[in-house]
Amino acid sequence: MEDQSPLSADELLDIVDERDRVVGQARRGEVYAAGLRHRCAFVLARDDQDRIFVHRRTARKLVFPSLYDMFVGGVVGAGESYDAAALREAEEELGVPGLPAPVPLFKFLYETSAHRWWSSVYEVRCPSEVTPQPEEVAWHAFLTEDELDRRLTEWAWVPDGFEAYRRLLDWRAAGAAGDS
Repeated sequence: MEDQSPLSADELLDIVDERDRVVGQARRGEVYAAGLRHRCAFVLARDDQDRIFVHRRTARKLVFPSLYDMFVGGVVGAGESYDAAALREAEEELGVPGLPAPVPLFKFLYETSAHRWWSSVYEVRCPSEVTPQPEEVAWHAFLTEDELDRRLTEWAWVPDGFEAYRRLLDWRAAGAAGDS
């Protein structure tokens, strides 16, 4: 029988302060249990038709199991850069080796009473044919922005990804307003 314990609890992470400076290290399980601030990379993956990769996380995920997400990504390992984590996570979760380097867009601090992490948001182009990790992804599809917008009120989304997507839309709107 397959092991059904949560994934990645022993992974070593950098602990960071309110300015995103490394102040220590701890195991992922300890980081989440104690609500320690750490780093995450969020990658919005689009195919050649500009559709967005959307997925439902597996029930074994340590944080936000079985919820939908419009980003691939995850924690930045101890000593790892955001850029390296974004590429590693995108290739792993999409099951597509040799992706181009994800393009960094912006960073923000995601903080709730239970979770605290610096979030670096990226975008990458990927093929429509992906082979997502079954340990990470329970279901997936590529959706147009309109299809995704309709699902935002229908499906249960990971709160950090939902916040990152809201900020991405605001960031894009501000950039478009600055172009006029």
